Amino acid sequence: MKRFVYLIAATTILASCGEKTVNKTEELTKLKRERADLDKKISALEGEVAKTTPTKGTPVSTMTVTRGQFDAYVDVQGQVTGDQNILATSQAPGIVKSITVRPGQQVGKGQTLAILDASVVEQQIQALEPQISLTKALYEKQQKLWAQNIGTEVQLLSAKASYEGVVKQKSALQAQRAMYTIKSPISGTVDAVDIKPGDAVNPGMNGIKVVNMAALKATASLGENYLGKVKQGDPVKLVFVETGDTINSKLSYVARAIDPISRAFKVEVNLGSNAALHPNMSCRMQIANYRNKTAIAVPVRVIQKTSEGDLVYIVDGNKAKVVRVVTGRTSDGMIEIVSGLKDGDVVITEGFENLDNGEAVALQ
Repeated sequence: MKRFVYLIAATTILASCGEKTVNKTEELTKLKRERADLDKKISALEGEVAKTTPTKGTPVSTMTVTRGQFDAYVDVQGQVTGDQNILATSQAPGIVKSITVRPGQQVGKGQTLAILDASVVEQQIQALEPQISLTKALYEKQQKLWAQNIGTEVQLLSAKASYEGVVKQKSALQAQRAMYTIKSPISGTVDAVDIKPGDAVNPGMNGIKVVNMAALKATASLGENYLGKVKQGDPVKLVFVETGDTINSKLSYVARAIDPISRAFKVEVNLGSNAALHPNMSCRMQIANYRNKTAIAVPVRVIQKTSEGDLVYIVDGNKAKVVRVVTGRTSDGMIEIVSGLKDGDVVITEGFENLDNGEAVALQ
């Protein structure tokens, strides 16, 4: 009897558990169905809202590209100097006795700039004077005797040689004394006096600088990698940062030999006479060695470097669009676009750093 009761109880419990399991399954199915209905309603509402509410995109700045002239420059530091810019020095070592010019003074070719102490040579010249007078008198006397057929021709020639020898000796000493005088080899302006009375000077060392201000030029050195890329006659812009002045000219000289030490070559621009310029002024020399009259150019900073090549972002409708480009020369912060862009394209110049292709943008 007890066994029968236990069987009835077990059957009742199993039936109850099965009923609960069925109810939970149905409830889960019902909730999923309701969620699907909600997702459809949310999606539909989002679509309706999108049509009536403008999308807020990433703020960007842009530029519209158009074709125009693009010049590429070789930019190098230059310096103004004189075509005739010399340092006048003594031809012999000595002590400066006096200075006869001052900075800024106009001087002529051959004009004395400074005098060195040549007392030793002057004493030697003075010591020769009595000997010159004696040999001259003997020579003149021998000439008179020879005219009277007195004496021999050898005596006459010997007297003449003695006199001429002493005279030449004096001339040599006078030439030596001239070496103790500093003279200007050109006509120009005294730019600097680097010596003073009492200074010891040597040939080719310290002296007086003279510049011909009517023959100024700007010079610069270019690395050997530019050899063949610039040529005489190329347009040049000289920018003087200190004064704010700009001079447009052309290359007047391009060296063909590379300096073996600096591995550079020299270029020059003739400036002629210019009161605003002074020797040793620095300047930026911009040599235009490339010109494209129908180029498209954009700022260098907008070019994105990737493993697949260069790219820029343009505005397509209200979205950002990636465009692959091929670049050319660079100059003054701009880069030439050889292909990839066309007239009228709107290039994103600010705010492109974190953009994705197709992302909405808002023009600032």
